[in-house]
Formats: sequence, structure tokens, C-alpha cells
Amino acid sequence: MNKTFNERDIDRIIEMAWEDRTPFSAIEFQFGLPEKEVIGLMRRELKRSSFNRWRKRVNSGVSSKHLAKRSDEIQRFKCTRQKSISGNKISKR
Repeated sequence: MNKTFNERDIDRIIEMAWEDRTPFSAIEFQFGLPEKEVIGLMRRELKRSSFNRWRKRVNSGVSSKHLAKRSDEIQRFKCTRQKSISGNKISKR
């Protein structure tokens, strides 16, 4: 990974990766990280057990991380209770 991120960006990427409805394409749009690099970042930043739990969830039917697996009924990146995600480098919390 050639990109360098500050701690706040890393925290936001991890937060977005944990969110079931936020697809990898949204992370790539906002931070320029494709799925493979997000997985690498998660592997580095999380404890092994947390990473394993996250991977299991992403690959299960619960998560909508992959647009191809996503139901046509889901038309948004986020839960209705989540604040908006913009294209800005710093999310509005």
C-alpha cells in the first residue's frame, strides 16, 4: 500500500469496513483503497481475532459489502440512522 493515512483516516476506513451496508466501492471512492488493500489494512490494524470475525462477517450472507451480493432493495451505502458519508477526505461526525 503506497498511500499514507493519518490515524483519523484509518479509524474511518475501519469504521466503514465494519458497517454492513457500506460497500467496498464506497471506501475506494472516498479513500482510493480497493478491496484488497482494505483487507490488508484491516489485517494490520485489528487484533487477529477481530480480523477473523470481520472476514467471517463480510463473507457471510449478513453483510452487503459486495455490490454483486447486495439485494436490489438496498439503494444506499448506509443505515438510515448513520450520518451522511461524503466524498470529503474527513468525514463529518
